[in-house]
Amino acid sequence: MNSLSEANTKFMFNLFQQFRKSKKNNIFYSPISITSALGMVLLGAEDNTAQQIKKVLHFDQVTENTTEKAATYHVDRSGNVHHQFQKLLTELNKSTDAYELKIANKLFGEKTYQFLQEYLDAIKKFYQTSVESVDFANAPEESRKKINSWVESQTNEKIKNLLPEGTIGSNTTLVLVNAIYFKGQWEKKFNKEDTKEEKFWPNKNTYKSIQMMRQYTSFHFASLEDVQARVLEIPYKGKDLSMIVLLPNEIDGLQKLEEKLTAEKLMEWTSLHNMRETPVHLHLPRFKVEESYDLKGTLSTMGMVDTFNGDADLSGMTGSRGLVLSGVLHKAFVEVTEEGAEAAAATAVVGIGSSSPSTNEEFHCNHPFLFFIRQNKTNSILFYGRFSSP
Repeated sequence: MNSLSEANTKFMFNLFQQFRKSKKNNIFYSPISITSALGMVLLGAEDNTAQQIKKVLHFDQVTENTTEKAATYHVDRSGNVHHQFQKLLTELNKSTDAYELKIANKLFGEKTYQFLQEYLDAIKKFYQTSVESVDFANAPEESRKKINSWVESQTNEKIKNLLPEGTIGSNTTLVLVNAIYFKGQWEKKFNKEDTKEEKFWPNKNTYKSIQMMRQYTSFHFASLEDVQARVLEIPYKGKDLSMIVLLPNEIDGLQKLEEKLTAEKLMEWTSLHNMRETPVHLHLPRFKVEESYDLKGTLSTMGMVDTFNGDADLSGMTGSRGLVLSGVLHKAFVEVTEEGAEAAAATAVVGIGSSSPSTNEEFHCNHPFLFFIRQNKTNSILFYGRFSSP
C-alpha cells in the first residue's frame, strides 16, 4: 500500500507546483480525491491514453505485487494499482467513533450509452461504486443539479455547486465524481478561553488581526535547519490521522521553503523517525479555506493530453472510441477550530533535524505556512494546503 501513497504524494507535489504559478494566496485540495477519480478513468483507458494517466499520477512507479496479480478485467495491464486503491478506500472508510471520514465515488453516465459490463464490475470492485443513468441528452441542467446534490449529501453539505452552470451539456456522456469529507477532533483540544486576537503577517509589511488558538503540550516536532523551518504534528483523536504543519522561521520564508521542497523531502521531514516528542508553545490560527480548481489545463500541462482531445482512447469503458473527458473539477474545504478540523473535497471528471527534548519550543503560526492532513497507517495525504492570507 505504501507505493500507492508515495505515488499520491509525488502527484500531490507536482500539482502543488502548478498551483503555485497562479497568484492565489491560499491553496487547498485533496490529492487522494483527484487520484481516485482519475483511477476510475484509468480503469477504462487504453494504450497511450492509459500511459499518460499512469505517468502523471506516478502509477507507472507503483510496483507489481505478484501475489495479488489480478485476473480481473484490465487490471493486469495497470499493475495492481486498482487493488491498492481497493485496500486504501476500505481502510479509509472504516467506521470509527474517533472521527468522520468518508470517501465516495460515483459515475454518472448518459442513459443511451452502453458501458461494458466488465468495466462496471471492475468499478464496483475496486472503487466501491456504480454507474447511475442520467439523461444528459435531454435534461442536462437537471442532471447537473442531481450530481451536485449527490456531492453535497456526501460532504455534509460543505461542497456545494461542484459543477457550475454550463459545465454539463446535451453532448456530455460521462461524469465521474469523487467526494471526500473529514471531521475530526484534536487529541488535545484547544481551550476556547485561551484563543486571543493576534497579528498574522501575510508579508513583512502588512498584518491582519485573526483569532489565534493557543496550547502548551507535547507534540512531535523537528527543526529543519537546512531549509530554515520547523515541522509539527498535531494528532486527531485516536491518532489515526494528524495535521502536519510546516512553518518557515522567517515571516517571508515560505517561498524559499516551497522552492526547496520535494516529495521525497516532505516524506523524510515529516516521518516519525525525524521528529521528537517535545513540549511546545503552539499558536495556531482559527481558519477556514475553500478553493475551486478546473484541472483540465493543469493535467494537460502535466502530460495528460490525449484524455481531453480526439486522441482519447477510453474504449475500456464502452468497447469503442469516441468518449472524451471535457473537464476535471475539484473543490475543497477546510475549517480548523479549537475542537478540531472539518474538511471536504470533491472532484468531478466530465466527459465528452531534531531538537533537544529538554527545551520548550515556540511554534507560532503568525505568518504563512503549509499544512496537510495525513492518514498515518497508510501514510496517505488526504488534504494539502497553504495558508497565507486570512
